[in-house]
Amino acid sequence: MTAASIAPARRAAFDILRKVGRGRGNSDTLLHSLQVDQLSAQDRNLCTILVLGTLRWQLVLDAECRRFLARPDLTLPEDALLALRVGAFQLLFLDRIPTHAALFESVEWCKHSEGARQAGLVNAVLRKVAALPKTRAFDAEQAYPQWMVARWKKFYGAEACRRICEQGQSEAETAVRLLKDDADEALGSQGMLLQPGAFLAKARRIVDGEAKAVKVPLEATAHAQLQDEGSQLVAELLGHGARILDACAAPGGKTAVLLQNNPQAEILACDLHPARLETMRRRLSATMNLDHVELRVADAAKLTGVGPFDRILCDVPCTGTGTLARNPEIRHRLQPEELARQAERQREILSAGLRLLAPGGRLLYSTCSMEPEENSAVVEACLASKTSGSWKQLDLRDEFDWLERKGIVRGEAVEELRATGFRDGYLRTLPGLHPCDGFFAALIERQ
Repeated sequence: MTAASIAPARRAAFDILRKVGRGRGNSDTLLHSLQVDQLSAQDRNLCTILVLGTLRWQLVLDAECRRFLARPDLTLPEDALLALRVGAFQLLFLDRIPTHAALFESVEWCKHSEGARQAGLVNAVLRKVAALPKTRAFDAEQAYPQWMVARWKKFYGAEACRRICEQGQSEAETAVRLLKDDADEALGSQGMLLQPGAFLAKARRIVDGEAKAVKVPLEATAHAQLQDEGSQLVAELLGHGARILDACAAPGGKTAVLLQNNPQAEILACDLHPARLETMRRRLSATMNLDHVELRVADAAKLTGVGPFDRILCDVPCTGTGTLARNPEIRHRLQPEELARQAERQREILSAGLRLLAPGGRLLYSTCSMEPEENSAVVEACLASKTSGSWKQLDLRDEFDWLERKGIVRGEAVEELRATGFRDGYLRTLPGLHPCDGFFAALIERQ
């Protein structure tokens, strides 16, 4: 469908953005697909910049382009809109892209797409965008739906909201978790430059001139896994147990931490989606011993015939608003009414997990969401609804201090995290305030 004259990086970027727009994948997964792996390092980097940048600034790009339409409310074909967005992003935000390349290849792609009839309009609009000054600064808050911005200001304050939005427009930190003692040496032999993690001893941050497209080389996967430090911390907070349930396990990053910390434990790792669980099985089996692990396709809200467990991780499906730097399309897909639907499902999973907890056992409830409806409200509703048995919420600050005494937590961000990352016994990290994605966690013990 596309013209051969379009550069491979732009061709791949257009294809990925179209798939994202049609709900056929998320940007993070598609940017780590075979299609992108086959590009040169330079093209892979450009493709990643185009995809993530276009998604991050989509609302601003649409507004800039529409002011040059005779009818700003005109409904344009999906592919014509895509050509405008990718072209305008390069023209407005990328200094090293020649104007003729950004403009010509966007129009050329449009000509060979389902928006071909609008190629002339795309050409005319992009020429006007190209004449705009590149020195203008855009407000990061304009790149988010205003209902999101209003919520974050209400819950976290104007300054924190500004920092959340700005971080979401930047490249997310590329962090790995070390899985073996010789991991530093193994990664270094693959040409990676590493820095210590911000607050975890087993974390490393990758330093790379083209870090936007960094991947752990296949030769090094037995030594490390790509994983945000916030995600690693959540798994560390569950502690040690003999029988462990990972209720919503895929894609398996936290499961790997549980395995690393509890090599002799019996672990049941469940997920509702067979394909995701099989991918997780392949990934874990390449790095770890799964003799004591059962991977089961199961709905975490309907688990029966198992337990009790002394440790349970309920890392529940959520809106993912804490990962907007990595998954910028979330802001375009998410609607306010989705919060209530997610919360209902989350309450079902947490309630089921609490029933499977042994006396004295602990359950960690977590999300990568910044929305209170999915976090503290879920925990409070579940604990309030229990009419039999006794459960107590524990203060995660105490667990964090224990991890520091053990040397598991250390680094430059520890003091800031201790001072601002805990409230009412919960852990809550916020992008822009803490050097990781946005996570929430609550620890519950059965009495």
